[in-house]
Amino acid sequence: MAPFNPEWARSFVQSQISAERIRDNLKHITSIDHVAGTKGDKFLANWIESFFKQAGMDKVATLEYNVYLNYPIKEGRRVAVVDPPEFRYEAKLEEELVLPGMTPEQQTLVFHGLSRSGNVTAPLVYANYGSQEDFGILRKRGIDVNGTIVLVRYYGTMSDRAMKVKFAEENGAIGCLIYSDPKDDGFVRGDVYPDGRWRPEDGVSRGSVAQSAWIVGDVLTPGIGSVKDAKRISKDNNPALPNIPSMPLAWRDAKPLLQALKGHGDQVPKEWIGGIPDVEWWTGDQTSPLVLLQNEQDEEEKQPIWNVMGVFEGVEASAKKIFVGNHRDAWCFGSADAGGGTAIMMEVITALDLLVQQGWRPLRSIYFASWDAEEYNMIGSTEYVEDHIQDIRENAIAYLNVDVGVVGDKFRALGSPLFQHALSRVLGRVADPLKNRTVGDIWTEEGGKLGGLGAGSDYVAFQDLAGCSSIDIMFDGPENGYPYHSCYETFDWMEKFGDPGFIYHATLAEIWVLLILELAQEPIYPFDLKDYGMAVKGYISDLEQYAIGKDAAQGKKLNLQPLRDAATTLEKNAQEFEGWEDWWWGQFRGRAGYETNTMGMQRLSHNTRMSNFETHLLDLPDGKDEEGKDGEQHGIPGREQFKHVIFGPDAWSGYDEAYFPAVRDAIELGNWTLAQQQADKAARILSKASDKLLH
Repeated sequence: MAPFNPEWARSFVQSQISAERIRDNLKHITSIDHVAGTKGDKFLANWIESFFKQAGMDKVATLEYNVYLNYPIKEGRRVAVVDPPEFRYEAKLEEELVLPGMTPEQQTLVFHGLSRSGNVTAPLVYANYGSQEDFGILRKRGIDVNGTIVLVRYYGTMSDRAMKVKFAEENGAIGCLIYSDPKDDGFVRGDVYPDGRWRPEDGVSRGSVAQSAWIVGDVLTPGIGSVKDAKRISKDNNPALPNIPSMPLAWRDAKPLLQALKGHGDQVPKEWIGGIPDVEWWTGDQTSPLVLLQNEQDEEEKQPIWNVMGVFEGVEASAKKIFVGNHRDAWCFGSADAGGGTAIMMEVITALDLLVQQGWRPLRSIYFASWDAEEYNMIGSTEYVEDHIQDIRENAIAYLNVDVGVVGDKFRALGSPLFQHALSRVLGRVADPLKNRTVGDIWTEEGGKLGGLGAGSDYVAFQDLAGCSSIDIMFDGPENGYPYHSCYETFDWMEKFGDPGFIYHATLAEIWVLLILELAQEPIYPFDLKDYGMAVKGYISDLEQYAIGKDAAQGKKLNLQPLRDAATTLEKNAQEFEGWEDWWWGQFRGRAGYETNTMGMQRLSHNTRMSNFETHLLDLPDGKDEEGKDGEQHGIPGREQFKHVIFGPDAWSGYDEAYFPAVRDAIELGNWTLAQQQADKAARILSKASDKLLH
């Protein structure tokens, strides 16, 4: 085949991917802990920048933002049982040194990102996973949480750690401790590191306790980029920040606290019993032993962070941008989250560089980003999007994200339904390295559907603020199956248990680079709007079930017919819109691969309408302009930063997606009038976006 036939380019990049190079780069990335804004983070930012420059990109820049971050003070943190004397216990807090020859300074201290500082002493109460239901069970049993310190475990029915702290606060607690239970991710599940993949007893799960579903990015600058002189709101009474101190704990430190509760309160329901079932588990109450929780921290309102950007310029429509990103920062060494993703992105860039050296160029520009401070609240990516919001709304084609790249062998994708078709095509040409079948065959067998985008990674600002169709891909493993956010997330863990031989890292690199080529070199964008229409019909059914589940009488009164009609219009218009593509391909092939000027102009206009479709699903004054005030409120009421009418994070569990989030929020609050208004508004916006495909 002649060079630059798209099929030749696909085969070429697939043949260039090297698991060995990915391994070597990951080894370097994990050689230093690199929390956002620290020396280790800056060291890796400089290294990535020089890598981008060597990779022959047309433009490379490091963009600095100044954002609110907190850092632990070594002597400023304590968790201890202080009374009665016989239960006195001082939690060690820190993990053991995980690498031979390390000093304690080389390992990240234990803390929660964006936590509240404080020093409190109070009786201890155990509240299982810290969900609203769990607090409800305590109430029913007469256990008063008011004025206590609550101990909860990670995962479970409330996966979002920020909401565990929030619910503790709402129920009157004055502090919150979150521990890792071996039943969820430790020795009960299997051998712990270094003998297996599971979390050791001293392993701590750090993480942010900011409520990403209320403000994403820098919590002091919602809606605007955090440049030095940006106007900031207060961190006090900030809707995204907790008002009580919190601390993550290892099982090693939680066990003595749980044992001290014996005889206080009530024996727990059996579902609440964690890793050691043969001891008695009690809830605790106002008579429990007194626990001290101290969290003093450095709070930097304008901490510099660094996004590293590099561009391969497009030759046909250079203003049109495909964004490809991964976050560089980690809570410690970050071999899975997200160092593996960084090493894979570097391999994708290497493959494209080798393709460019053959004389190939993309039709549209490909922007690569190494984001910073994702772990705190998707900060680097959000500030970049807010800083360039108009350009991204008008010119971004798509955003392709990898966060945790590989922790197992099960392919998983979340994203806008527009990607369904292109992703299936890509997966059909990538072999699973162990199963003698394509990744596509295996994925299809398991349902083959894209999951929804919550607020779990750097796609949030692109999808929900800018209306840029986004997708997130990974190879997943057993549930909770790695020492997440712990210093045990090392290179050695990945090499032994996460992905021996780095074969799934290489496979994900193939999938990612092929997705980029689908968008960068095909004459017509590979989006399928009919898939979107079908998906929206499913989301409307979900919404109806949700409404009836909350209140049968009111839910049945909620009129979703305008929304259904809008989805039908979308399917009809999509059929006609995509019919034009058949005509174009017929002409193109009939002319032996020659495109007239008129055909070219029509194709570019068709592509623009396709990539603007999701932008038109934003609740904006005139579909585009933030400044054009029209006297109406825009965005999700109460969390106006989020503008997409179909997708948004769930307000009460930010990791989860919510379809028609403004309608759901209103239902959750019992405001059925507002729910109807928001459903009607979503229908109007969806109809208008569907019409713009054709006119």
